[in-house]
Amino acid sequence: MKTIVLGYPRIGEKRELKRAIEKYWKNDISEDVLVKVTNELRTKTWKTQQNYGIDLISSNDFSLYDQVLDMCITLGCIPQRFKDLLGLQQYFAMARGHQANSVDVTAMEMTKWFDTNYHYIVPEFIKKQYFKLNSNKIISEIKEAKALGITTKPVIIGPITFLLLGKEKEEGFNRLNLLNKLLPVYKELVLEIDQEGVDYLQIDEPILSTDLTEQEQAAIVKAYNYFSKIGVNLKFILANYFDCYGKNLELALKLPVHVLHIDVVRCSLQLEDILETKLLGDKVLSLGIVDGRNIWINDFKKSLKLIERAKNELGENQVWIGTSCSLLHVPYNLELEENNENINSEVKQWLAFAKQKLQEIVVLKEKSFQEEDVRVNALFEKNQEANQSRKVSSLIHDQNVQQRLDSLKGTDSERDSLFSIRQAQQRKELKLPVFPTTTIGSFPQTKEVRQTRSKFKKGELSQEDYDAFIKKETEETIRFQEDVDLDVLVHGEFERNDMVEYFGEQLEGFLFTKFGWVQSYGTRCVKPPIIYGDVSRPTPMTVKWSSYAQSITHKYVKGMLTGPVTILQWSFVRNDQPRSVTCNQIALAIRDEVNDLEKAGLKIIQIDEPALREGLPLRKEDWKAYLDWAVNAFKISASGVSDHTQIHTHMCYAEFNDIIESIAKMDADVITIETSRSEMELLKAFVDFKYPNEIGPGVYDIHSPRIPSQEEMEHLLDKASNLLPSGNVWVNPDCGLKTRDWPETKTALKNLVLSANRMREKLSHVI
Repeated sequence: MKTIVLGYPRIGEKRELKRAIEKYWKNDISEDVLVKVTNELRTKTWKTQQNYGIDLISSNDFSLYDQVLDMCITLGCIPQRFKDLLGLQQYFAMARGHQANSVDVTAMEMTKWFDTNYHYIVPEFIKKQYFKLNSNKIISEIKEAKALGITTKPVIIGPITFLLLGKEKEEGFNRLNLLNKLLPVYKELVLEIDQEGVDYLQIDEPILSTDLTEQEQAAIVKAYNYFSKIGVNLKFILANYFDCYGKNLELALKLPVHVLHIDVVRCSLQLEDILETKLLGDKVLSLGIVDGRNIWINDFKKSLKLIERAKNELGENQVWIGTSCSLLHVPYNLELEENNENINSEVKQWLAFAKQKLQEIVVLKEKSFQEEDVRVNALFEKNQEANQSRKVSSLIHDQNVQQRLDSLKGTDSERDSLFSIRQAQQRKELKLPVFPTTTIGSFPQTKEVRQTRSKFKKGELSQEDYDAFIKKETEETIRFQEDVDLDVLVHGEFERNDMVEYFGEQLEGFLFTKFGWVQSYGTRCVKPPIIYGDVSRPTPMTVKWSSYAQSITHKYVKGMLTGPVTILQWSFVRNDQPRSVTCNQIALAIRDEVNDLEKAGLKIIQIDEPALREGLPLRKEDWKAYLDWAVNAFKISASGVSDHTQIHTHMCYAEFNDIIESIAKMDADVITIETSRSEMELLKAFVDFKYPNEIGPGVYDIHSPRIPSQEEMEHLLDKASNLLPSGNVWVNPDCGLKTRDWPETKTALKNLVLSANRMREKLSHVI
């Protein structure tokens, strides 16, 4: 029996990679220094796993930005607009765009990696797509690990997942038609890896957890039959995760691979299905039994039953145990929280981060052999005591919250009137111009803002001094927005660290780490809150700063909130009750905040739900149940206000086509969406559906350092106004401006307002 880890976090325990890359972007460090940092991080990762006794340690799970982008580079799948750039300049331009030295190129699209909050760079394909191998990264990491005495198993994204996660940039062809061109490049890669003397190659095909067409299934069979004939000594590990194989199970079991990995955490029932089919043959079954997506400790007793079931049927040499998926999605090390007063000691014993999960894997392996080992037995008993204490803990349940949930009525999730009636009342009340301009919420979080907030949290700054600072930043931001003549303003969110963490800090049932960082995309790292108990709102959370901002301007200021589904999705959620129950608890807390904002005089309130699409189950048969409770939770949060109050929501970096009906059911008065990278392509779903409410299609890609011109934004607005009624179109960036610098933000927003003015002029001429 071997132990396997599908991948490991790469940003560093204290975000060392983030800091190094951002310094490199600013030319504060050289490429050599950046390389030195990455080498140190990989060495530490490999050594940590080796010291715990992990048998199969990954290489090529490390990335400077994104593993799908890395695969684009490896396969030579580089869009033509980046061909004149080289090396890291080209790499980061593909991820972020580039605007310097007469070169101005837009970034590639970015969207969510299956049902996670991790964003990947979307491969671009054309009819005459050309592929060419660049194996430098993969081979160099294998050699780097070997120099440390570690033979790794390289990890690559499989060809069908790579193709299906990409996008055709021309009409008239199917990206699966590129498979014949792609497979020879994969063959070259496999041959080069084999020459390095590794034993196993992990090929990730998480697309197998989704509904595949017959054509897509046939492509899987074709690809792996092709691999089996390459003639190499290394063995193939086919890895699927995030759900069952489902209707793809029989296909997967028959593929000519040596090891089949299954996610037992997300779908424990598939183990029995596999054993009953008798189709596994002599393949090794790799049990992903330690959760790579959440931070709760494993239940050793429950896991051992599954391991024993597999061993009894297959024999111990045909069973491996490891992580359900890559540990990319969890924080590094719980030991770093030793002095964290925010984590109750009782709750802390229920938690396991990446490093602790390594120990869980090894203990499960050793315990499964039923040998009397004092250390292992002690760890097993400690695990069982912790799991039992969680079941009976008084920290988890709040009777008042339960009673409020039980008293919910159907009318609690409905506005008083239809949108058409509300829209007429809001237009009369607000008197906004056509093509109204706004931003999504946050403004640049400068170093000074972050440092001041940090000092306040550490007790180095008084409440009075901190409030004075936030007032100054807020007023300056309001004045800037007035100066550029935005129509609907925001307060800037300078008091907020993160759009989920900020709310969780003020809600009961949440706790927070100091070093629980996980990667969201590139250098963007978040610290997801941990929901350990029933959720409620003791006091107002945002009224103070929103009402202050409104008090210093004659223009409308939006109250800014994060929606219940997004708070749920972007937290580590308790796994001892249905997610829908936890979501409704959060929805009631947000409802209270919405009502208080309205009472404080806010006429426009935005409830962001960028994670609604992200939470969609991977199989369509499960969609309806999820969408029903997710949409209803949003409506609970938004439906306590009068018709005159305008409710906005915001969504980004997701495909909307397949859930557009559910988005319409949310019944937000205005929805703002990210569309600039796709050149308004994502707007098509709303047009085809004849979406009735107002829409703000983003015209400014805030994840790129490049500044779009007024003409560029106007071009996008022309596209939008040709598709939508002009009276229903808002003008806004793709997302919040938190990660941008002030100079580029100011220039871009001035261009944004100019583009809206030009659209108004055009409309007046038409009229």
